Amino acid sequence: MSRNSIGHTKLAPFLLADCNEAGCDEAGRGCLAGPVFAAAVILPPDYDNDVLNDSKQLSEKVRYQLRPEIEQSAVAWAVGIVSAEEIDQINILNASILAMHRAVDQLILRPGHLIIDGNRFKKYRDIPHQCIVKGDGKYLSIAAASVLAKTYRDDYMNAIHQDFPAYNWLSNKGYPTAKHRDAIREFGITPHHRKSFRLLENQTSLEF
Repeated sequence: MSRNSIGHTKLAPFLLADCNEAGCDEAGRGCLAGPVFAAAVILPPDYDNDVLNDSKQLSEKVRYQLRPEIEQSAVAWAVGIVSAEEIDQINILNASILAMHRAVDQLILRPGHLIIDGNRFKKYRDIPHQCIVKGDGKYLSIAAASVLAKTYRDDYMNAIHQDFPAYNWLSNKGYPTAKHRDAIREFGITPHHRKSFRLLENQTSLEF
């Protein structure tokens, strides 16, 4: 594999050419609180970006710099959301897939093929798809989707932090940090917490 000008492996523009391929990825799957977000992105066939990579490999500053560039360059993009309440009803795997379906639902251009980060997906209507493990570090459209899903979810968690500052979502974004779990132990849960998750390390049950 070739490397780009900033040293990481150069991401491929697409898996299948000439079919309006959309890359899909989610953010927030491992969190204790908040929705799961997913994005779907169709990039032009000649798109190139040396900085774009798996959002987990990028700093917050770079992610937010990339977001408007992705949105302006994309042929189509959209973000789908599944709430904490829905996650509790259908489980996080199904919720992550549903969030991707909702993102694809909103695309202004119907994709001819989907590439999905990870190894699990449920067919979306009659559109063929392929799951790609660590795809956000291999394909530009999946990396772009990872950046949009992550930044829009972070915006959401920053907003609800204002109503529940004790849980420090401004910093942890709902992930299971020690301080987040300490706050759950001290103050209980909020309407944004996922009741079906193991919210405390030694949890056997929680009273709601």
